[in-house]
Amino acid sequence: MKREHNTKRYGEIWPQYKIDKGLEILKIVQQWIIVSGGWAWHFMSEENHIEYKHAHDHKDIDIFVHPENVAQVMLLLQENDFEKVWTRYDHLPSNENFRRYEKIDWLPNGKQYKVTIDFFEAKNIETIEVNNWTLVAPKTLLGFYN
Repeated sequence: MKREHNTKRYGEIWPQYKIDKGLEILKIVQQWIIVSGGWAWHFMSEENHIEYKHAHDHKDIDIFVHPENVAQVMLLLQENDFEKVWTRYDHLPSNENFRRYEKIDWLPNGKQYKVTIDFFEAKNIETIEVNNWTLVAPKTLLGFYN
C-alpha cells in the first residue's frame, strides 16, 4: 500500500472494467472487511467521479479483515475463483498476517486481466463508515504512505 503519488499519471483514467470488477468483488465480502488503499479513497469521493490513475490506485484491492472473519472471507474469495498467490512478503514478520489472492478474468474481446486482493488481518484499526462501507480512517490511510 505504500505508494507515492505518481504525477506521471495525471490525466490517465482507470478502465471501467477494473472499477466494475473491483466493486463486484468488494460487494461479495463487504460485511466482513475494512476497505483500504485506493478503494477506500474511492468510497470517500463523490459518487460517479472520474477515476484518475493519479488519484486512486485501482491496480489491486487492499482490505483488512478481523481475525474472526478471515475464514469467511477466504471461503468467499475461493468460491469466486480467487487463488492464494505466494509473494516475497509472506514469510516476513508482520502484525497484519499478509495474504494475496488473485484471479484471471476475461474481457469480451478475449483479453485477460488480473484481479489482485491484498489481504491483511487486523484486530484494531481505526475506521469510518461511508455509504455502508467500512473504510480505514483517512488519517490512518495517510500514515501508510511515504
